[in-house]
Amino acid sequence: MVHDKKIILGVSGGIAAIKVPLLLRALRKENADVHVIMTKAAREFITPLSLSVLSQHPVICEMFTEQNASFVDASTWHIHLALSADAMLIAPATANILAKLAHGIADDALTTLALSLRCPLLLCPSMDDEMWKNTITQKNISLLQERGNFILFPEAGELASGLVGMGRLPETEVIMKFLEKVFSNSHRDFVGTKILVTAGPTYEFIDPVRFIGNRSSGKMGFALATASQLRGGDVTLISGPTHLQTPKNVHRVNVESAEEMMKQVIANFKESDIVIMAAAVSDFSVKNQHVQKIKRERWLSERLFIELESTKDILQYLGEQKKLQKKKAILVGFALETENEIENAKKKIVSKHLDMIVCNSAREQDAGFYADTNRVTIISKNGKTKSLPLMEKFDVANEILNSISSMTKNP
Repeated sequence: MVHDKKIILGVSGGIAAIKVPLLLRALRKENADVHVIMTKAAREFITPLSLSVLSQHPVICEMFTEQNASFVDASTWHIHLALSADAMLIAPATANILAKLAHGIADDALTTLALSLRCPLLLCPSMDDEMWKNTITQKNISLLQERGNFILFPEAGELASGLVGMGRLPETEVIMKFLEKVFSNSHRDFVGTKILVTAGPTYEFIDPVRFIGNRSSGKMGFALATASQLRGGDVTLISGPTHLQTPKNVHRVNVESAEEMMKQVIANFKESDIVIMAAAVSDFSVKNQHVQKIKRERWLSERLFIELESTKDILQYLGEQKKLQKKKAILVGFALETENEIENAKKKIVSKHLDMIVCNSAREQDAGFYADTNRVTIISKNGKTKSLPLMEKFDVANEILNSISSMTKNP
């Protein structure tokens, strides 16, 4: 997967920088075209000359130097390099670099280039145990992951401080496998394809401050949007209320209610080649919403009833429109069940005119709402069934996309 790839190798200022020559040699052994960029602090641990010899390219150390003159425009070298790369790998990635990238600070050559990328960004954090466990560092890690960046977590062991804990940069073989895994899930098979993804819950308001909702975090839909973009798709993400960060290079539309989501889905459906309905859309809304907040005293003094009515079935509507218009777009639904999961999911494929459905159970441990992992069964309209083991939602997303890709090649 690494063979003949153009890779930007970022090196920041940690003691683990002394391992970089081994990593660079491994990349070159796979015939990767590696361009190294270093922070000022990294040069305290290893010299640019040694990495230049190994990479066979000048090492970029500053924003404006003669070394960057080989680019079309030396003043915008970071744009040209960022757009031509297949991936950027920062190893080691210090707590300082993670903080800068999480908050959009571009005050040196490395961070400026990283913020210009359209290719995958892989980060290999390395630092002392206490710095790694610091709440701020962990929050920055979460922010970077939510935006679609890839994190290879550090290993436990003896650290430069003499202490034992988390923070060691993984060995070269582990980093290479990490890089290969990312490349295997970003093979650009959806270039030129318009992909519509829905995610998150919907809120149906009782009054201006209270609502009926569900526990969907949106993580599965956001993982699908991230994976689709990495594989070349032109992605629109319609999301209900969630605290997740917008994935890189994804157009996001925010909605609250099922009615709002339906309007936005219909508006984007016509231009879409693939529609993946991962949102947990409410089946019911409040029939008579209260204009003013219902006072607590009223709740206590009398029995209040909330009358519900069915919301419009967005997936059903899309399926019917696809059938009527003979639209070739691939329509994928999700089925979250608590009993007879596969049987109920297969019924939905027929009744909603779907090409594929992804079935998961609300009873599965470490799967479903809020979890970073999921266990699903992918069912195609031709009856083909593929059950997946428990895995990261990003990996589940790529398995779903693999099935969609196969369907486009073998309709």
